[in-house]
Amino acid sequence: MTAAIILALVTLQRLAELVLARRNTRALLGEGAYEVAPGHYPLIVAVHALWLAALWWLAPGRPVSWLLIGLFVLLQLGRLWVLGTLGRRWTTRIIILPGAPLVRRGPYRFFSHPNYAVVAAEIAVLPLAFGLWEVALLFTIANAAVLAIRIRAENKALSPK
Repeated sequence: MTAAIILALVTLQRLAELVLARRNTRALLGEGAYEVAPGHYPLIVAVHALWLAALWWLAPGRPVSWLLIGLFVLLQLGRLWVLGTLGRRWTTRIIILPGAPLVRRGPYRFFSHPNYAVVAAEIAVLPLAFGLWEVALLFTIANAAVLAIRIRAENKALSPK
């Protein structure tokens, strides 16, 4: 029951973020922004959806490490920091708004892709909280492969021309 509640909260959070991302994407496109490298986006969606599906399939009924759930909650604070810093510019796609300066405040003062660092940690930590190291390993590798494509495309799109 405990795992199901945790997974329900994570699933609801992800669905709410998709609504926010879609709204922000539409608004940015309406202001003249454009999407870059959309071809990898279905891979990102697949990795995240399969990760959640694997957790829903395997985690219910398993013991929960509250220490790792605490770490996951801290990661959510990092996620909120990223979302709050980017504001209406946060999306799940690579959306470029011509003339807009790069964000260099909040967690972006410290490194260029804090959202991806949070996501990578989440993908490892949540399965580990249920003792599912195999799921953590498999999806960490899959996420790293997709992020390698995405970060390369995003860095190219954001680099000065």
